[in-house]
Amino acid sequence: MVYFAKWKIIMIAAVCVLGLLFSMPNFFNSKTAESLPDWVPHKQVSLGLDLQGGSHLLLEVEIASVVKEQLEALVDLMRRELRKGRVRYGELGVSRDTARVIIRNLEEVEKARGLLEGIEPKSLIKVEGNTIFLTYTEKAWIERRNAALQQSVEIIRRRVDETGVREPTIQRQGEDRILLQVPGVDDPERLKRLIGKTAKMTFHLVHNRNNDRDTSRTPPGARWLSGLDLGSDGKPEKLLIRRRVMVSGEDLVDSQPGFDARTNEPVVSFRFNARGGKKFGDVTTKNVNRPFAIVLDDKVISAPVIREPILGGTGQISGNFSVQEAQELALLLRAGALPAPLTILEERTVGPGLGKDSIEAGKIASMIGMALVVVFMGIAYGRFGLMADVALMVNMFLILGALSILQATLTLPGIAGIVLTIGMAVDANVLIFERIREEVRQGRTPINAVDSGYGRALTTIIDANVTTLIAAILLYAFGSGPIRGFAVTLAIGIVTSMFTAIMLTRFFVVAWLRKIRPTSLPI
Repeated sequence: MVYFAKWKIIMIAAVCVLGLLFSMPNFFNSKTAESLPDWVPHKQVSLGLDLQGGSHLLLEVEIASVVKEQLEALVDLMRRELRKGRVRYGELGVSRDTARVIIRNLEEVEKARGLLEGIEPKSLIKVEGNTIFLTYTEKAWIERRNAALQQSVEIIRRRVDETGVREPTIQRQGEDRILLQVPGVDDPERLKRLIGKTAKMTFHLVHNRNNDRDTSRTPPGARWLSGLDLGSDGKPEKLLIRRRVMVSGEDLVDSQPGFDARTNEPVVSFRFNARGGKKFGDVTTKNVNRPFAIVLDDKVISAPVIREPILGGTGQISGNFSVQEAQELALLLRAGALPAPLTILEERTVGPGLGKDSIEAGKIASMIGMALVVVFMGIAYGRFGLMADVALMVNMFLILGALSILQATLTLPGIAGIVLTIGMAVDANVLIFERIREEVRQGRTPINAVDSGYGRALTTIIDANVTTLIAAILLYAFGSGPIRGFAVTLAIGIVTSMFTAIMLTRFFVVAWLRKIRPTSLPI
């Protein structure tokens, strides 16, 4: 018996109204959509890089710098342990992928080995004569490389998110590469500046021997760095700082651009977490009247003299910044430092004009496809076909509404998925209508033919759509970029077409049967 419960009718009406409501903003420009009443949804479909233009970057993480940094940290640990144990040593430094030290007294080699064995759990130690070699295991290097790459992805994501860009694509490729696609970027050069800076900030004490300015002589545990201020010869002035990091930028929890209350110059205010605030307070307390260098990416951006202890865990950086430079530095410090520098291997810019052409082509293809389907269904199945055509129109609104709610990125392959869905949306109706025709030929009454047709075709429809949905899920899980866009629209189209074919079209047919009570079916 053909019957529709009231709750089903209410559900069908609610889904159709919500679909129309959420798809409505897509028929206006962005400014008009924002000015709609508060009770009307404002979200529009998020367009991908190929539709609204933007930047495509392929980045390479310089893993070699991670190796160098880890080995230098290992050398620093070796220096401290040997000094604590009062072991005299000569040359201490990095050779390829190994830290090595030459012990002056051969009798102290075993003592030195004992001191160095426990400083790093995942390291290997080897002794040749009076030279000790210390390096990380192969497993440790792989772990650090993967960690550096994953951290780079997360830091890039934070930096891009800070710019307000929606739906960027940030993916790891291979062992040391990252793919970045940012749709709708108006200033790609600014994006490259934000991505290209490592933004590793550290605080160091300035060395006591800094006054002699003889850069050819470097005391142990110190290094010469360029400053941003120009010297008398027009070149960046060198500053001798201690290698030991007194406070790391990793302990920063916030940074904001602002203006100095006395000079009205742009500055960057920062705030440490509890651990960083304690370190900062201890260092400034013990080193009053000593210059304290602020180093960003191996450049001294400021070296103020500590006038008094700074115990609040806050401070500010000044360095002749412009307003935009202060804003970008604050953004970089908030997002965190990259573990290694990035190199741009490939760069492509997609203009918005090309995207508009793609959208127009997609609209034309969708309209042609829909028109052909509507005509075919009307000719092949008459009044029932027209009911399926109305359901197809509703289906398109449901797809647009679902894309707007989920904020899924619509790409050019995604438009192809919508066009494919238009054809697939009537497949279920074709199966049902053909089954009803067979029942009519066997002499069943109109109501029995409709009831039997829907009941017998349902299993076939579900099987066909579930298998396609599984394929869409796998494409999304293992695909990337445009393939995911195709998978999203295909999956949404399958779900909405199932609803319109099984629920909405059936409701139209049942309502017509109850009102007209025909003696034969026009199909």
